[in-house]
Amino acid sequence: MDALELLLNRTSEPKLEAPAPAGDALETLYQAAFRVPDHGLLQPYRFVVIAGEGRSRLGQVCLKALLQQNPDADDKAKDKAAHLFERAPMVMAVISNVKEHPKVPVFEQLVTAGLAAHAMQMAAVAQGFGGIWRTGSYATDYHVRQALGVEGEDEILGFLYLGTPVKSKFKVPRPDSSAFVSQF
Repeated sequence: MDALELLLNRTSEPKLEAPAPAGDALETLYQAAFRVPDHGLLQPYRFVVIAGEGRSRLGQVCLKALLQQNPDADDKAKDKAAHLFERAPMVMAVISNVKEHPKVPVFEQLVTAGLAAHAMQMAAVAQGFGGIWRTGSYATDYHVRQALGVEGEDEILGFLYLGTPVKSKFKVPRPDSSAFVSQF
């Protein structure tokens, strides 16, 4: 796939099915992440792959978190929490891993981690897969952080859902760039 076509036509794919990237295709996602702008070459990110039974195990962690926050949650909310990570055959948790550095501020490292997620999604699409970036309240939940080994100042920046698109891509409106650009 042509790089400009990829960048100009990227969309989120909310309906994903198997297969998800695996083997060399998955390694290509990681290698794309390693090529994003990274001042100081700090690699201020790490990834946790949630696939197979891991999706339902993490769903049970989300259900536990929901019930602690809202013991009276209705069945619909409980079902959504329990099956949250089963919307795709693979989910990649993108976790910041910020390092103390005199020249590279925290915000720059967080941007690098976000760019790594974007590069992985682009690499997935370039190989015929699809993805969607999601965050939500579980990204900051204590139980989810514990389950994914997120400690200290590290953050779950979001979840990259990966798989094969169920249907063809829809067109996303293209805004007029003049509303976002000014000259100095």
